[in-house]
Amino acid sequence: MKNLYLLILLSVSLSAAAAEPSLPNGPGLSAKYAGDQGIETDPAVLFAADFEQGSLADIEKDWSSVSNRDGKVIQLAEDNSPGSAGKRCIQMTATVPQNEGGHLYKRLSREVDRAFARFYVKFPEDSGYIHHFVHFGGYRPATNWPQGGAGEKPRGDERMTVGIEPHGERGQREPPGTWNFYPYWHEMKPSVGNRYWGNSIQPTTPAVVPRDKWQCVEVMMKANTPGRRDGELALWLDGKLAMHVRKGSPRDEWTGMGFRLLEEGGDPFEGFSWRTDERLKINFFWLLHYVTETNQDRNRVDEKSKPVTVWFDNVVVSEEYIGPMAQSK
Repeated sequence: MKNLYLLILLSVSLSAAAAEPSLPNGPGLSAKYAGDQGIETDPAVLFAADFEQGSLADIEKDWSSVSNRDGKVIQLAEDNSPGSAGKRCIQMTATVPQNEGGHLYKRLSREVDRAFARFYVKFPEDSGYIHHFVHFGGYRPATNWPQGGAGEKPRGDERMTVGIEPHGERGQREPPGTWNFYPYWHEMKPSVGNRYWGNSIQPTTPAVVPRDKWQCVEVMMKANTPGRRDGELALWLDGKLAMHVRKGSPRDEWTGMGFRLLEEGGDPFEGFSWRTDERLKINFFWLLHYVTETNQDRNRVDEKSKPVTVWFDNVVVSEEYIGPMAQSK
């Protein structure tokens, strides 16, 4: 009888987990602010940038760290994302070997356990491949500049990061590629040579990055309770949930290269133990455009010196789901 009771409790628990409401789709916090006008004043917002006010030098002052080699990587451009109330955006261009791109890095106004980062991005029709792209996460202690750590496994109390990146799959995909997560955390798998490169996590259906078209990209990172694997990651593309990674998510084989989510079957994901110390929190957003000759070789690019350009607009980081911009009146 006792065993039957335990089975019933387990069944109820599993049913409750399966019935847990899914994450939102479509409009979110941004629905209250047409064209994102005034969204920076919302109590849930940790940072917002629309690149409309003043010169490039003025805009750079709003960021904690700027990398713009010889002033040739980052520029203001006359273009804007759909629904925007503005007329400008940020353009970043990497030209190997003269430079490997640049970045705008922001230390957030406060540290949190769950955050959403939304940005608009556009790649040209003749886009090239990218090595690393936009990153999000936490350092302890919080810093005003991005930290290193490539090839090294975090300890669990000092770093948890995720990149949302176009992946060329060694030239098998047309550039810039398909969206994938590129996280670092203390339970990640080692790669060849026992080095720790980010474990790629891809959605069930490949999410092809569009060219010559603005796309709304939003990432959610939820830190775990120390000692438990209840951390999460989620990705929205144009307001549609494209990937939600959490404990129990079905996946294929997990190797040092990462894994792909499955609709069903496979193995259940163990869940993210992002941190071992609750003092490690989400505290930065990194608008990164990084292109290297190594990555060009990996994707079988012949013309390695060809400039690789991308445009960004309407960045918002918040404690609430943001969603695509409401149409400006």
